[in-house]
Amino acid sequence: MGEKQNRSFLPSLESTAMSRLNWIRLLAFVLAICSLLGGRCSGAAIPTDNKEDPSDVGNEACARCHASIYESYRQTAMAHASGPATENLIAGEFLHKKSGVQYRIYKEDAKVWLSFERPGDPLVRGKRELLYFVGQGRRGRTYLFSVDGFVFESPVNWYSDRNMWDMAPAFGDVSEAPMNLPALTSCLDCHVSGIRPPIQGTENRYEMPVFAYSGVACERCHGPGVAHVNGGAVVNPAKLAPDRRDAICMQCHVEGNVAIERQGKHLYEFRPGDDLSDYVRYYVRADETGTGLRAASQFEALAQSKCKKKSGDAMSCMSCHDPHQSPSPKERIAFYRGKCLACHGVGFGEKHNPNQPDCTKCHMPANLSVDVAHTEVTDHRIPRRPAVGPAVGGFPAPMLPPTPRLVPFPASAAAHEDLRDKALAWEAMAESGSEAAAKPAEQLLRKALIESPNDPSLLAAMGYVEQMHGHLSDSRELYQRALARDPTLVDAATNLGVLEANRGNLREAVVLWEGAFQRGPGKSSVGMNLARALCGTGQIDKARDTTQRVLQFNPDLEVAKKLLSGLNATPPKCGK
Repeated sequence: MGEKQNRSFLPSLESTAMSRLNWIRLLAFVLAICSLLGGRCSGAAIPTDNKEDPSDVGNEACARCHASIYESYRQTAMAHASGPATENLIAGEFLHKKSGVQYRIYKEDAKVWLSFERPGDPLVRGKRELLYFVGQGRRGRTYLFSVDGFVFESPVNWYSDRNMWDMAPAFGDVSEAPMNLPALTSCLDCHVSGIRPPIQGTENRYEMPVFAYSGVACERCHGPGVAHVNGGAVVNPAKLAPDRRDAICMQCHVEGNVAIERQGKHLYEFRPGDDLSDYVRYYVRADETGTGLRAASQFEALAQSKCKKKSGDAMSCMSCHDPHQSPSPKERIAFYRGKCLACHGVGFGEKHNPNQPDCTKCHMPANLSVDVAHTEVTDHRIPRRPAVGPAVGGFPAPMLPPTPRLVPFPASAAAHEDLRDKALAWEAMAESGSEAAAKPAEQLLRKALIESPNDPSLLAAMGYVEQMHGHLSDSRELYQRALARDPTLVDAATNLGVLEANRGNLREAVVLWEGAFQRGPGKSSVGMNLARALCGTGQIDKARDTTQRVLQFNPDLEVAKKLLSGLNATPPKCGK
């Protein structure tokens, strides 16, 4: 311990620990974009295979026996949560004044395109073919494109509430075009069906097509249908135990402040009837006193309502929502009033504000989301009076006390006692900008590692903490142990590469960065580290190729453009 950090060799190196602002911005983007599109997110995962579930049969197979349900469900928002971009194009143009980049979304030659350009900058001019749309359109919509099989989300989104195009959440104030926003399973899984997990060792490289079925298919709630079409059973959520029933809605309608996938598990592996906590644990801040709502906090908000607290397990999302159909605008008021009066009685309805038939106008008002610009969210806390009621955990939120209190949601003895997930949740809070979370995160990580000394996620997280303390020998050892157990950890490889380079072991650093950059070429900081290292050792052609690869995925990265200019000079220059 106590080894001093030496920056004299390559002063422009970046690691996870030294680029926290970009990490926070990306985390905010991932959470907010999922909220905008109507789902929720968990931590990014590196899956172990790339095979879609062969037991899925799709909605058409269900239609043979359930024609009326099939037809009514086709009209719902969930059924239209994703699909080919050509089927749901919102054409338009948008000038982002901060960066000076003009974006255009249009159709040409039976394909949908996103073009981008900054006048006067020849490197920032190009287009991407948009392959899929994601988002039902009630709040917003984004599009996906692919570069060399790596799938990214558009830097501009459509915001339905304001009928406008704008930058993706968390990127409104950037001065460069963010063309390398990864499409993660943690966001896609709530909007598509039959998802193909990323190719092993990557976080966003997929075999095409990325998903088998558009929208939220029947099997997302009823389980795989291959046995059912041959006369076997299928899951009926209404007949499940309350926690298993609720888990089907929770998989997409709980956001939490932090979501931690269980060791060796991924949320996209969840099937109806499973215990959701076997795949992911959610954590919320129990100390928030603000009144803001996140865009995808429906389930946790409902849990805080008096209606749910008094009804208990008898009340679920299905008490008010029929997943097979959505009431038309003309039917909406009467439909939801009927749901309220089913518990409160017709007599109460006749006496309570008889001139206002819309119960939701007062008791489930729509307010601006605290995490997604231009977006309103319905208050599922069902307050007795508008804007009065317990707050739902979320960020950003006003009046946070100096010491956070993070608790599992839903609460359980197993979740409270799980040191591994709790430690990772606190560390995620610290990395997202909560300085007060850093100390409890470190304490929990040290305890969790005693209990699970070979967990690669814990080892990598503790390596990050030690790196931040300047304990570089300890940090190096932890990263090495993490990578020995999971060689696909890109951040651990990146950070270890920085440590190796700064102790003079540049060859090992290059090996680490080459592997990490190959698995994630959209991670510009990794490519820039590699390019600078190659240039510093006289490998100019390789440095030039690496920088061009960075710009292929992130064409508006100023530091990469400057480095490329230096590499093309006579004599070549490596920059600062």
